[in-house]
Amino acid sequence: MPKLREQKSLLFMEVQSNFSLKKYNTFGIEASARQFVAVHSIAELKTVLEENKNEKKFILGGGSNMLLTKDIDALVIHIDLKGKKIIKEDEDYVWVESQAGETWHDFVLYTIDNNFGGLENMSLIPGNVGTTPVQNIGAYGTEIKDTFVSCEAINIESQEMRTFTNAECNFGYRESIFKHDVKDQYIITSVVFKLTKRNHKINTSYGDILAELAKNNISEPTLRDVSNAVIAIRQSKLPDPKELGNSGSFFKNPIVLKSDFEKIHRKFPEMKYYEVSETEVKVPAGWLIEQAGFKGKRFGDAGIHKNQALVLVNYGNATGQEILAVSREVQKTVFETFGIHIEAEVNVI
Repeated sequence: MPKLREQKSLLFMEVQSNFSLKKYNTFGIEASARQFVAVHSIAELKTVLEENKNEKKFILGGGSNMLLTKDIDALVIHIDLKGKKIIKEDEDYVWVESQAGETWHDFVLYTIDNNFGGLENMSLIPGNVGTTPVQNIGAYGTEIKDTFVSCEAINIESQEMRTFTNAECNFGYRESIFKHDVKDQYIITSVVFKLTKRNHKINTSYGDILAELAKNNISEPTLRDVSNAVIAIRQSKLPDPKELGNSGSFFKNPIVLKSDFEKIHRKFPEMKYYEVSETEVKVPAGWLIEQAGFKGKRFGDAGIHKNQALVLVNYGNATGQEILAVSREVQKTVFETFGIHIEAEVNVI
């Protein structure tokens, strides 16, 4: 029996050459990795890092927030760590730890099944748990930082484990320390969230959620009601990556100084916006792109989705370069039209 277990471990750790990444990125881009290995435990991850110290490495999670524009000339390490558990609880709160390779939406459904509140507004966001702190993902009035306690991460060079607290992550709008100060230095292996067990803070501040709840005659929504509403909204606006390659919202909503925005708003009084501070406003990038005439436009197999202008799509055989070219044309036209620069939320590789 020990021999069989050893062989199974070696099989899991098999390093493959010229490996297709088409099924490992939600855009469905055909690109290959010079070498590829999937790891299923911290021990396996440490072994791969130790044995490939001098190799160029590329860390791959759920593949949902990237656009591959070329083959990856590196050892691609796919983080496939699974498992979730309650590590602490009291009468009001529960601390739940999820391994990095868990699918985010499945984890959200697990919390709802257990009546743990805090993640329901982020239902159906693509990707894995381990990458959520990197982007500080968010939707419909909530962000990861609202429930995030800490994450465990391994140093790529030394293989030492480190805990990052909420404060240490320096969360901002789609920002964190993992995109700046410690970029490419750590691999997140697990994340801990503090969720409510009772007295849930139901957030229905977004009109779309209220409208969906009203449509179903729900006046006192539960966590599952909010989750179902978010799922219905997302499914009506966003294509399923399994059917139409995409990476969700391709662009960030731009944040503009009020002094600059007032000049733009005088010229475009119908422009939507949300106040984020005394000096700044957030403008919906989807509105800007739609007004610039791109919604539903197609350029060969690359294009902008017909229901949501924020989403760039692969209609079949688009290359990453073709999708990137469309994104740059969108940015250029929006800037020329409104004087507002929109940044990509997706990582361009």
